Amino acid sequence: MAHGAHRTPLLPPRPDLALARDCEQCLGWGTVVTRDGHHELCHTCQPGPAEGAARTPCS
Repeated sequence: MAHGAHRTPLLPPRPDLALARDCEQCLGWGTVVTRDGHHELCHTCQPGPAEGAARTPCS
């Protein structure tokens, strides 16, 4: 009997909690859950890879 490769579970992204502290979108978690059930960094308070650390925390 042949078996396929085991699927590696995806680890949730690591948000910067200092930026997420007062964010109303993610409620301070720094991540949001998509409709598919995956965790993504909050687009409101977490910088994207191209943005770097230039974004300021939510108010």
